[in-house]
Amino acid sequence: MKRLILAICILTLCAAVFVQAEQVEWTYPIDATILEDRLNLLVLTNNDNLLGSDFVPPRLVDLRLRATNRGMQLRQEAAEALEIMFNKASENGYTLYVKSAYRNYQTQNTMYQNRLDKYRKDDGVVAYPGSSEHQTGLAVDILNYAWTQQDGMRPEFSQTDEAKWMKDNCAKFGFILRYPEDKTDITGIIFEPWHFRYVGKEVAAYIMDRDITFEEFHEEYKGAIAAYEAAGGDFAAYCEHLRQLPEPIELNQGDNGDSEVSLFYQVP
Repeated sequence: MKRLILAICILTLCAAVFVQAEQVEWTYPIDATILEDRLNLLVLTNNDNLLGSDFVPPRLVDLRLRATNRGMQLRQEAAEALEIMFNKASENGYTLYVKSAYRNYQTQNTMYQNRLDKYRKDDGVVAYPGSSEHQTGLAVDILNYAWTQQDGMRPEFSQTDEAKWMKDNCAKFGFILRYPEDKTDITGIIFEPWHFRYVGKEVAAYIMDRDITFEEFHEEYKGAIAAYEAAGGDFAAYCEHLRQLPEPIELNQGDNGDSEVSLFYQVP
């Protein structure tokens, strides 16, 4: 029996090595399973990638944070991260307020039409219906108290201590500054130092460290996947392989020298 168990162990390890050897090497700095985006946290929303009028994000929860109005909601993942971010800001002496969170298509459409009626043009301040990140449930506008008392939001908010702290620290909680300065030609939206988007810690750190937009990140990682598959890799199969655990292996011996059932997993 011991020889049989040993043979199973060897075969299992060899199989794991063989599967890995067959795969083209994944060299992009972010784990492939993150970019597979099974939770749809990396959805790109802009004028070229519109959400449908009937789109409603999953797992919306009420925010229990300081806010300018009641009834604010975000997706659960973003809401939990935002609460941690607000608490850490408080520990550092900064008091933050949610100005806007999830907005459905209808609300966004009303805001857009009101802006058009007022200024007779699309000035890049209010997103076109379907292009707003707020509809994803992953975006949030954050201000300090002084700016909650002002009429409207302007790029000058970036000069406040709170805005500087959020820009420097947002990635630690999985958020990015979605519409950075001098990137309007890429995002199509003016500089918004109050607008943060949840993408998860790994992606947020990558984007903020490199000072790139979400659009540039999408183009980059989609290109990495395309290059991987052009080299002969199967991205979907590779991600599936990374998520799977091999069959359990019996190792421990009993008093009679035979094997007892004691399971562990050899991670590829």
